[in-house]
This record gives sequence, C-alpha cells and structure tokens, in this order.
Amino acid sequence: MNTPVSKTMGQQSGRRSWAEPWKIKMVEPLAVTTREHREKALAEAGFNTFLLKSEDVYIDLLTDSGTSAMSDRQWAGMMLGDEAYAGSRNFYHLESAIQRFYGYKHIVPTHQGRGAEHLISRTVIKPGQLIPGNMYFTTTRVHQELSGGIFHDVIIDQAHDPANPHPFKGNIDLDKVQALIDRHGAKSIAYISVAGTVNMAGGQPVSMANIRALRALCNTHGIKVYLDATRMVENAWFIQQREEGYAGKSVAQILKEFCSYTDVAWMSAKKDSLVNIGGWLAVNDWDLFEELRNLVVVYEGLHTYGGLAGRDLEAMAIGIEESVQDDHVRSRIGQVQYLGDLLTAWGIPIVQPVGGHAIFLDARAFYPHLKQIEFPAQTLAAELYLDSGIRAMERGIASAGRDAKTGDHHYPKLELTRLTIPRRVYTQAHMDVVAESVKAVWDARASARGLDMVYEPKYLRFFQARFERL
Repeated sequence: MNTPVSKTMGQQSGRRSWAEPWKIKMVEPLAVTTREHREKALAEAGFNTFLLKSEDVYIDLLTDSGTSAMSDRQWAGMMLGDEAYAGSRNFYHLESAIQRFYGYKHIVPTHQGRGAEHLISRTVIKPGQLIPGNMYFTTTRVHQELSGGIFHDVIIDQAHDPANPHPFKGNIDLDKVQALIDRHGAKSIAYISVAGTVNMAGGQPVSMANIRALRALCNTHGIKVYLDATRMVENAWFIQQREEGYAGKSVAQILKEFCSYTDVAWMSAKKDSLVNIGGWLAVNDWDLFEELRNLVVVYEGLHTYGGLAGRDLEAMAIGIEESVQDDHVRSRIGQVQYLGDLLTAWGIPIVQPVGGHAIFLDARAFYPHLKQIEFPAQTLAAELYLDSGIRAMERGIASAGRDAKTGDHHYPKLELTRLTIPRRVYTQAHMDVVAESVKAVWDARASARGLDMVYEPKYLRFFQARFERL
C-alpha cells in the first residue's frame, strides 16, 4: 500500500512507506520468556509446536485459522446475534453475503471448514473413486479417504520446486487430469478438487486461465469441479496483480468470476472471512443441496445455524464483506511480502514467489545433513521457538502422514516450515523480530540435530505427535 510519507522525506530518500489500513483499539499483552523457560516448555510439548501452551508463545505464527482480529463492525454485529434455534436472521445475512460475493445459490453453514469437508465427502464420494487435486491438504484428504476416495496429485510440476518463480504454481496440470480420465474413465472421478492459494505448495495461487481451461475440460467429460475457497480472496488478489487482463478489476469481481467456473465450494471462514470460528458449503445443484441440508442436521446442527451461534454467523457475514476490500487484501498480503523480502535479501531459502498467507521456509535447504525421516521441518519449527518464542508449523513428512495401504510414510518433495501471518494482528515491527529470529536459526543451522517420532496418533498425526531429539 503506497501511502506517502512527508514530502521532504520523500524527496530525500525516494521512499514511499505503507501502513496497515486500520488502527489499534485494544491490545493483548504478550509474554517474552527466557530460553530456559522455552526449553522446558518445548520438551513438555514433545517438540510439537501444536502442543505448546499459548501463554508460552511470544509471536504466534502457527496458523491463520481463527486467529485474525475482528473489526469494530464485526464486534458490533456480535451484539446483534439472533440466537433462535431455527430461522435466525443472521443466517440469512450470511446467505446473502455468500451469494453476493461468491455467487453460489444454496448455502449450508458448518462449524468450520472440516465440517464442510466431511459433509461433501460423505455425500458424493463412492468407495474406489478418484479425487484429482492440486496438491493434497491434510484435513481434505483424510475426509476423502475416510469416504473411500483415492487422492491423485495433479498440480503442475513447478509447485514441487521451492525456488521455481512460476507466478501460478497452484495450477492444475490438465495433461495429468486427461491421463487419469484416459486410464480410468470419467465415471471413476468423483470430482476435481481445486484449492485456491495452495497451502502445502507455499500459498501459491491458481490462474483464471487455468480454472477456465479446467472447466472446459470437465464439461467435455461430465466431471464436476469443487473448490476449497478458504483463501480464494487472496488468490483473487494474485490474479489481479499477476494475470493479464485483470489489473483493472476489483478483488471482489475476480473472486466471483473464479467461483463461476466451479460447481461447489467449501470454506473455512476462519481464514479469509476474518472470524474465529465458522465455515460453509455452497452448491448450485438443488438435489445435492437437499442431501447436504439433511446431513448437516445429523452432524452439525439445524440447516440455519450449522453448529454456530447467531452472533458467529453475523460476524462471518460482515467479515466476508470486509475481506474483499482491495485495501484490506493489499495490506494483508503486503505484510507477508515484507517478511519474505527481508528473508530473501538475507539469502534465506523460502518458497518463491511469496504466497498469500505465510512464508514457507525450505527446511531441506536449512538442514541438508538431516534425512527426511529425521523431520527437518519439525526440527526447524522447534529451533525457531527455542530462539525467540515464535511458534511456527511443520508442513513436511509429519503432515503428510502414512500410506493407508503400505503403512509407510508419505515422503513429500516439499519439506517446509510455515510462518503463518494472522490477519490484522501483528505489526511490521513483529515481522522484523520474526525475520531476525529466522536469520539467527539459519546462521546456526549446521549444529541442528533431527527428531524421532515417539508417539503417533492414527489420524492427522501432526496435531498430536510427540518427538524426541536424536
């Protein structure tokens, strides 16, 4: 955001600073701990940052899910919650906002994104069907597999190379999709699973040209296109900035066009929509909507609240409207870019180009002396916490889990540690602190020792697994 500084300073330096398009009304104190304290806390957490207590964390970059700061309008909306069990007016506000900005006809609220993933997977996937997608996401894949589906990665090859500068590394490889159709037949494919700003690839976007071409291919074969819209607002901003023909369009216009090429969307509103809890499913087909509306009563709550309070529905409706404002998205991604630029200038290996919601450190490049089975990304997250109290997240072999048939680890090509930036929470000064801590860990990289997994839960192990130093 190019907000001018004083005319004199501008003439002297040629610099144009930017600032967040909000001001702070309330603060939450943060505790700065000693290294001795952090060593004890990390050992008690089994070297898993998910198991740390938040009171032991200084700057929390574990996730952007439910960690954003709500606006004064959202907090005011919370006071207007209609807590009627059925027919809450807040549901209709949410329905209207989704229809307006995302363009789908029928809406089913859920308590969060994985509730929506569960409902759609249970409804449309038949055992043995294939689900091609642009790289897996942890909760999405587990719901697909629990319903009997078989995930196939059809993202472009450039997405698996952290240093590749391709502007749309989230794109679907249409040749890979066609090869699956030729080999197994169109009826064997439940749907194409498309994620905006692909998380596991480093928050990398999908181009409008790619989704349009995928839609045409799927129309030819009668295949549906389903969208994980969790971070589609950020994806729309990248299209605006990087794709020819979209510089003059608003984020809201781009978002709605992108969604028009898909049949179904699910959303973890805890990300782009700036709320602490909530999600939704949106479809255009009435018969599918009827089935989902029936199942949500079984698993989530009545179809007009989906496991949420009326006040949460209202905050979500307002958050959707705020999320598509260009100034907001420019500032949100600008803060991520600022941190990425600092690390890049210092020669620290990160996924390029910088994505929308996080900086992804290349743990393989940090620790080439560690084997992948020694959990280098988990090790890097642990070292960052020990250095400064910053909490990051592993996105590598621990997150990838195991092959359901062989029982062996999945070995992803990307071994990343994610620094996830909550929306409207931290300042530029916090990003400076984060960058300096990463630099300190980078400088001490040769002395790092890997980890051994000593406890592993059955599902989504990265949340609760425990490790020990090798």
